[in-house]
Order: sequence, then structure tokens, then C-alpha cells
Amino acid sequence: MKERIVRAVAGTFVLASIALSYYVSTNWLWLGVFVGVNLLQSSFTKFCPLELILTKAGVKDKAACQ
Repeated sequence: MKERIVRAVAGTFVLASIALSYYVSTNWLWLGVFVGVNLLQSSFTKFCPLELILTKAGVKDKAACQ
């Protein structure tokens, strides 16, 4: 469950940064860059801040649900 939420939030942030850069300012592209770098580093380090937040919020892992 957490994995799906992380992907949904990351995708939403990237799409929002594209829309904001088109309508407001190109500086909003840095939000998309931040999300991409965070996803890349989490693939190497297995550390994702959003997963920590979701854990504290009580969201269960997929394996824990089965």
C-alpha cells in the first residue's frame, strides 16, 4: 500500500510541477527535479521520507495486509 501511495504522490508532484512551470514560472521545474532525485536516491539507499511519514500515520505495508 505504501509503495502505491509513494508512486501516486511522486507522479502528482511531477505533473503539478509541469503545470505550474507552464502557467506560473519555470522555476517550478525544480520541484520535479527534487522529486526525481529523491526517487533515485531512495532506489540506492532504501530511505524514503514519505514512507516514514506514512508509517507514522499508520499506513500498513502490502505484506502486512496479507
